[in-house]
Amino acid sequence: MTATGLDVAVRIPPPPPPSGLPPPGGKPSSSGPRRSRGPVVELVGSALAAGASVWLVFTIAGLSAPFGLFVSSFLLFLVIYGVVCHSLHGTLVMKDRLATVAVWGGSLTALLALVAVIGFVVFKGAPVVFARFPHFLLADMSNFGGSSPVTNAGVGAAIVGSLEQVGLATLISVPLAVLTATYLVNSNSTLSRVVRNVVDAMTGTPSIIAGIFIYIILVKPRGTNGLDGLAAGLALSVLMLPLVTRAAVEVIIIVPEALREAALALGAPQWRVILQIVLPTARAGLITAAILGVARTAGETAEVLFTAGGNVHYNFSPLAPYQSDLPLQIYSLINQPSVNAIRVAWGVAFVLVALVLALFVAARAAGAAGTGRVSRQLRQRKARKRSMTMTKEPSP
Repeated sequence: MTATGLDVAVRIPPPPPPSGLPPPGGKPSSSGPRRSRGPVVELVGSALAAGASVWLVFTIAGLSAPFGLFVSSFLLFLVIYGVVCHSLHGTLVMKDRLATVAVWGGSLTALLALVAVIGFVVFKGAPVVFARFPHFLLADMSNFGGSSPVTNAGVGAAIVGSLEQVGLATLISVPLAVLTATYLVNSNSTLSRVVRNVVDAMTGTPSIIAGIFIYIILVKPRGTNGLDGLAAGLALSVLMLPLVTRAAVEVIIIVPEALREAALALGAPQWRVILQIVLPTARAGLITAAILGVARTAGETAEVLFTAGGNVHYNFSPLAPYQSDLPLQIYSLINQPSVNAIRVAWGVAFVLVALVLALFVAARAAGAAGTGRVSRQLRQRKARKRSMTMTKEPSP
């Protein structure tokens, strides 16, 4: 081939050898990473080596500490597994696998702790609840004394008090929380920044502060008549308000900006955009935030300890003095010297845990239903647009 009076020789390099075969005339390269025998073998082998080593050390030293044995084995496992992954796969694979093991280890530890707590409450409380079912859920504590059997106890009055107090707190907190969250999302003024800081500070405030605040403002001036369900509901609302506000802010802020811009471009005022576009779109998330706030405050004891007073009889009026609820009932029972009182306290704890778990399941179901409803609406709109487009097309 001739180009500008010079002969240019074009050399085409030979194709590379297939993967796994040595280059022609040479030996297999040993500079690449070694071939792994399997991630599962490496993981299990490292775990067995770490567990056996720590167990041997503990046995020789004569130590009997299951928790320490577990922690030491896990730390040594991370070291051994990291060395194995680094020698076989390199630094990047080692970091990735160690991070994966750490995440899974933390998640399983948290899940194990939760399952252990719930399982122990069920183990101790379920026999008490079902010993004379449904008497335990309908009766009050008026027939239960120090030497009485557990079948004479009941949490009906405490359930009524918890429902009324948490209901009052929800009626007060949820509307205020949604309005506050809407303002924080749609405003960037100095006042909004101050409100945001106040909400953040209230989120980390100890719950007993809310109980003392309501006690000083409402209970103490009225004496013993101030210990009622209304005061307890107000104390719970002080705790619930920042929790629901923070959750509602996170829900409202993820509403697509295109929806707001489209409504404003059509001439809709800001208040109508928020009322008819933003809040309906975030409805499922707002319901979830409200239910999570209810579940969070349903088990609080410090607030009601200063405001409710407690009662062994039914009290259906939140304005009447002395009303019981589930956390306060547990607190009063565990301070009694009777063994049956402690057993009844486990039964009340079982009812409270079941109620909170039911609320969390309802929150998840509400969020999933809202997402599915929005998806169905979008599919229906697309189907209508497609049918209208096909109708407008001229026939050939």
